Amino acid sequence: MTHPHSLTVRVYYEDTDFSGLVYHASYLRFMERGRTELLRDLGLGQRALLQAQGGGGLFFVVRAMTIDFRKPAQMDDSLTVETIVRAVSGASFELDQRVLRGEEALVSARVKIAAVEGDRPRRLPSEVREKFASLACPHGA
Repeated sequence: MTHPHSLTVRVYYEDTDFSGLVYHASYLRFMERGRTELLRDLGLGQRALLQAQGGGGLFFVVRAMTIDFRKPAQMDDSLTVETIVRAVSGASFELDQRVLRGEEALVSARVKIAAVEGDRPRRLPSEVREKFASLACPHGA
């Protein structure tokens, strides 16, 4: 099985709500950072992809997300965002993401990412598709 990409994040005051627990939308930001760092580690800088072909280049959008909030995190917690490439298709890819405190899963999500150029869907360039496919779990497991 493919190892997940990991990113450590710290919970700051700005990530919490009035109760001192992490505000639900903060988990979306944490997971976005995890996806961004996965791209960076694959050598896929988002700025470079966007600026390719005279500025009308490739970018990624969240097409769908299913999220399960299990337990809250609190200010000062150190969290790990895990990202696993689940499947790659012509113009999109699916990821599984988890936010953990130690070994305890707090939030999990299935995320479908679509490739876009301008305002239209675009097939993933072969080199981009190959990089994601090299990380994909066998049989989408």
